[in-house]
Amino acid sequence: MSVEEGGVPGLGRHRQARWTLMLLLSTAMYGAHAPLLALCHVNGRIPFHPSSAVLLTELTKLLLCALSLLVGWQAWPAGGPPWRQAAPFALSALLYGANNNLVIYLQRYMDPSTYQVLSNLKIGSTALLYCLCLQHRLSARQGLALLLLMIAGTCYAVGGLQDSVNTLPEPPPAAVASTMALHITPLGLLLLILYCFISGLSSVYTELLMKRQRLPLALQNIFLYTFGVLLNLGLHAGSGPGPGLLEGFSGWGVLVVLSQALNGLLMSAVMKHGSSITRLFVVSCSLVVNAVLSAALLHLQLTATFFLATLLIGLSVRLYYGS
Repeated sequence: MSVEEGGVPGLGRHRQARWTLMLLLSTAMYGAHAPLLALCHVNGRIPFHPSSAVLLTELTKLLLCALSLLVGWQAWPAGGPPWRQAAPFALSALLYGANNNLVIYLQRYMDPSTYQVLSNLKIGSTALLYCLCLQHRLSARQGLALLLLMIAGTCYAVGGLQDSVNTLPEPPPAAVASTMALHITPLGLLLLILYCFISGLSSVYTELLMKRQRLPLALQNIFLYTFGVLLNLGLHAGSGPGPGLLEGFSGWGVLVVLSQALNGLLMSAVMKHGSSITRLFVVSCSLVVNAVLSAALLHLQLTATFFLATLLIGLSVRLYYGS
């Protein structure tokens, strides 16, 4: 399996097994994010400020990377760190920050269901930028696989889960939101296109940067997350009144921060040694984990559409990576 196909060439059997385990762990963490957030709710609301969770996640990733260099888990570059190579990571942090904030603003110009369906277009934008910027050509079979991946995400967004009326006395906020009339404004459509473009660009640009620089991954992450902490610190300071930085975090909230931090580190390894396409498959496969955990923990019911989406995801993986 080559780098552009999402694998790491030349790996032995044991190292390939570790690579597969890492991808499975990342898939599980992606899928657990939404259910864990739901378990954090107090009286139907998240008790901590969203910007606090993002800032603490970035700070945790930064500290873990610094620790890995200090204790020698990764080799320190000879001659000291080349700080001039840190500057390009400012653009990565800016792109990720813009992408995360666009998700919030998009909700003002369209209903949640429309957003969930149309946001799957970022799979196409990422694949297009991947081919243009990294000069990789996808075969017709791989292109079909990515198209099926988009369709699978759309199917899941349309109706992969439904509320269990027998176990929920009141519909959850997500169910109330889903009853909104389908709508999207012209400005919302433009912002959605921008969101899909930035989502793909942030992924492909970061991959290109990490592969071109011959630096330890931990050091590259320190560059990236330093800018991420500074950016999110400014966003948190300007977010207005609300809970304090550490206020409202229960055990579930701490688990959200830790899992997202670890998943971010795993994804950086995917970008360094795998590809942006691999990341797309991880995110899409996490829908299955999300649905199963939602059914088990939040008493939601799996629908026939979910099983169709799961089948399409499996077929897409087979088409893209199968011989």
